[in-house]
Amino acid sequence: MMQVPFPSQAQPAGAAHSRVLVLDANQRSALAVTRSLGRSGALVITADTTPAALAGSSRYSKRYLRCPSPGRQPREFLQWLSAAVAEHRIDWVFPVTEISSQLILLESPLLGGARLPFAALSQVMSLADKWELMQLAARVGVPHPRSRHYANATALREDWAQLPPEAFPLVVKPTQSRRWLGDGWLDTTVHVAQSASQLAQLLEEKRYLREYPFMVQEFIAGHGAGVFALYDHGKPVTFFAHQRLREKPPRGGVSVLSRSVRLEPQLQAAAAALLDAADWHGVAMVEFRIAPDGKPYLMEVNTRFWGSLQLAIDAGIDFPSLLLRVCCGE
Repeated sequence: MMQVPFPSQAQPAGAAHSRVLVLDANQRSALAVTRSLGRSGALVITADTTPAALAGSSRYSKRYLRCPSPGRQPREFLQWLSAAVAEHRIDWVFPVTEISSQLILLESPLLGGARLPFAALSQVMSLADKWELMQLAARVGVPHPRSRHYANATALREDWAQLPPEAFPLVVKPTQSRRWLGDGWLDTTVHVAQSASQLAQLLEEKRYLREYPFMVQEFIAGHGAGVFALYDHGKPVTFFAHQRLREKPPRGGVSVLSRSVRLEPQLQAAAAALLDAADWHGVAMVEFRIAPDGKPYLMEVNTRFWGSLQLAIDAGIDFPSLLLRVCCGE
């Protein structure tokens, strides 16, 4: 890719003159962030593990860097990041996946003078940890599935009498989507157990259930809905909502076709209650399951940019540009 000279560092430090490193460049959300910040005047560098990447191919990416994997080579990635921030005089680092976001928050001193557009790690985990989130929802009165917490599979086996046959299907949900083990990451998956025998098999087969905390939740039939938000140190800036028309997998997963919709006051109020209580800063996606009777139940909160980000930008809510402006004090 053609190398573009950087403007002088002596220019004003506002959002339009910031140097931004967008990580995880193969993600759809990274492409949306790159386009948004590039159009707003920021100088954007992109990075990922592959020789070329989706966001790196954008005309708004002035330089593409190849980096070690934050998932498979976390220490090498952090060393690379520290050097890249210094070499390219980065002002802001925008990770868009859970792994890179949490890893950098764990080791934020390595960023030197660069900053992250996020809340503190403790605030992030109060929403990203699904059991902590359910407890927060209970405190602020947000409807959520009935949930029981277990330290590991052994703890559930000791409590097996609390799971009568009529309780199935049950959702088996690890408390963290990805668990940091100190030297690497353990990926987890949410399961729907249709029977006691299927649940017993999951407890035997899955390391993240055998050894680490998880929840057993009631299954909520219905469809997914989300509220997207931007907060400035505990104060809401803007909200957005879309309707999922198709998901992968169809029973519930990432949205592959969606449209913007009017914000439902009940969903917005629930999302705001959670984010206000967390004294949130940055972007968040609050996910709900709408039961057949119309009642919303909290599912989880994504503490990073989401895959359908471009839809919000196209509909007029330019979250990445607004986030950078908020972080720059504008």
